[in-house]
Order: sequence, then C-alpha cells, then structure tokens
Amino acid sequence: MTARDRWRVYKRVCVMFLLAVLTLTVVQRGSVSPGPQFQAERQARPQAAPAAARQKRGLYSGTGNFWKVNKQKLESTTEAPRITEDRVAHTWDVTTTNCTANLNFSSTEWFSGLEPNFKQFLLYRHCRYFPMIINHPEKCSGQIYLLIVIKSIITQHDRREVIRRTWGKEHEVDGMKVKTLFLLGASSNEAEKANHQKLLEYEDYIYGDILQWDFLDSFFNLTLKETHFLKWFSTYCGEVSYIFKGDDDVFVNVQNIFEFLRDTNIKNLFVGDVLFKAKPIRKKENKYYIPQALYNKTHYPPYAGGGGFLMDGTLARKLYAASETLDLYPIDDVFLGMCLEVLQVSPVKHNAFKTFGLVKNKSSRLNKEPCFFKSMIVVHKLLPPELTRMWNLVNSDLICAQKVEIL
Repeated sequence: MTARDRWRVYKRVCVMFLLAVLTLTVVQRGSVSPGPQFQAERQARPQAAPAAARQKRGLYSGTGNFWKVNKQKLESTTEAPRITEDRVAHTWDVTTTNCTANLNFSSTEWFSGLEPNFKQFLLYRHCRYFPMIINHPEKCSGQIYLLIVIKSIITQHDRREVIRRTWGKEHEVDGMKVKTLFLLGASSNEAEKANHQKLLEYEDYIYGDILQWDFLDSFFNLTLKETHFLKWFSTYCGEVSYIFKGDDDVFVNVQNIFEFLRDTNIKNLFVGDVLFKAKPIRKKENKYYIPQALYNKTHYPPYAGGGGFLMDGTLARKLYAASETLDLYPIDDVFLGMCLEVLQVSPVKHNAFKTFGLVKNKSSRLNKEPCFFKSMIVVHKLLPPELTRMWNLVNSDLICAQKVEIL
C-alpha cells in the first residue's frame, strides 16, 4: 500500500468517527430534558408515584440497586407530568424557594437591640413554605384511624429505627389502620448535607415513611415543621380520624391511645400535657428565652408540651387555616396554642401525657418503673436503648400490683 493509499484510508476513518460523534450528540440531546423542565418534573415526580409501586417492592427487595438509581430517575422524568385542575388542588404547590430578607423594620431601635438569632428569625419570618424534597401522599390513601407523626432530624436515624420497631410500627387494630410518618427539614451542616442526605434517601427507599422539606432544621424552624405538616395534612389527608404528633425521643403506648379514644366524645379534640398561664421566659441563657419586643404579654395561651399530643383530623385542618392568620413564632408548641386560641378551642390536660418526665426529680426510680409506663400514653426523654428496654418490659409478662387509674 502506497503512502497516498494510507492517507485516503486515514481520512475515511476520521470522517466516520466524526459522524459517529455527531450522531451520538443528537441522540443524547433528544433523550434528556433541559435543566428547568427537569427541575419542575423532579418536584412533581414524588407525588405522581403510585402507592402500589412501593408496596410491590417489599421491605428490602432491590436495595442493592439503590446506589445506581440516579440514572434511572433521570430517564424516568423525561415524560411531562400530567397535571389537571383537580390534581393541582391536591398536591404540594410550592416548587421554588424565593425568600429574601424583610428589611422594613431593620433600622428600628427595638430591632437593633435583639440577639442575632432573633434578628435572623424576624428578617425571614414571612418565608412560610418551602419545596418538598421527599413526599409520600399515598400514606393518607383510604381510611386511617390514627396517623403517627414524629419530628426528627437527619442524623437521628437510630431513633427513627427504634420507633419503627416498637410503638410506631404500622399495623391494624380491629380493622383500624395505624400509619407512621417522620418530619424532617434539610441539614444546616455541610458535611451532613453531603453524606447523611443520601443515607436518608436510602432509609426512605426502604421504609417510605419520611416527609422532608427544603428548610434548615433548627430550633426556631420547628414552627415551620408545624405549619408544613398542617398544610401537607390539609392537602392529602381527607380521611384521617386522629393524629398523634410527638418527638423522636418519647415512649408511646398506642393501645392506651385507642382505649382513651374509645371512651371520649370531645369535639375538636386536642389533648396532651397542657400548660396553663405559662409565662414567657426572659432569662437570656435559657433555651426558650423570648425578648419583650417579640412577645409582650404576661402569659401564653394554654398549649400542650410538644413532646406528644393527640388531636382529631378535623381540628388539624382548622389549625392550618388558623395558622395562616398568625405571624410565625419561634416556639412551636406555643405557636399551636396561639392557633387554638384563634379557633377558641381549649386544649385538654390529661395526666397520661408526661412530656416532662414521670416525676420532676429526674433521678427518681419512678422514672424507670415499667408499671407506670404501662398506664401512660406518652413519656418524654427516652434514648433508643432506654426505649427498647422499656418497650420490652411493658410488653412482656409484666405483672403490676395495681394499674394506675389514669385513662
């Protein structure tokens, strides 16, 4: 073969290679949707996923493919979501975050005297709703008697796991369904964002019981968890009879909840460890400190300790409407008390709700007595090992000399 022949062969190979590259580029552009459209579809996809898909998957089946699922998710979002007028009214309608500081009062004297965390809270208090990262509307499909809703944060997977295995386990009692959900925001720590978010998504892939929104998880933002859940509940949950809402470090006796509900006939039920005439704390070193400029009344309205309370579904929808009429307040359980005040609903105090421990003396042996736990509905402040131990004791062949008459 001459040098001229070799040159011709080389040119033909180059041309064929260029044609192949151009063909692949065109095919890829035709099969992947552009960025903004993908973002919109990514928000719609969790709502469109049928409940049967997760049930069919089973608890642990297919988990080995989870870490390779991103490419499949990208390909599955190329089809435009079917949004009808009826569906829009029943989906989470916040898909973007456009929240800037409200500087209208930043030059006032009272504002300049506030601590930095309260300044931050007031500058962004008008930002009420954020997009959903993880959604499970199918949790409210059909008739549900009791919806268990637990506030948690991204790193406390051990608390969520022990709740799923103990009192938060989904089941039926005489045909009445009990469902469980965990409420989370986004991590405020960069390392957690990079590592724990993927673990959280994997956890949700297995259990399908997490609701997560795109606001930072912080103490003041606990009120956002209240408003976001109330909006979510009003959007998706038309047939839920009762809600138990609490923290991820509580012991709950669901059997006693059923016993209590069987014997009660209270309209607009809201029951818990209610505080009456509680005063705002003015000591700056206290976690619950509130400056006079933010709340100048002598007492708070009656409110239930946020560790755990019970309410009926009809009232929850009314609370959402009431919350829309109020400015956000940095203490979440007090804010719910304010919403109840707007509705002129009085929360009911019940001695089976112990959100501050069984007795005030934290070193008392009574706080670890299983016969007391057997008679309670809620006991606060139990870490996973303590909760597991107490659950096993209460659900063993425990013989108590006398059942405390509380229910």
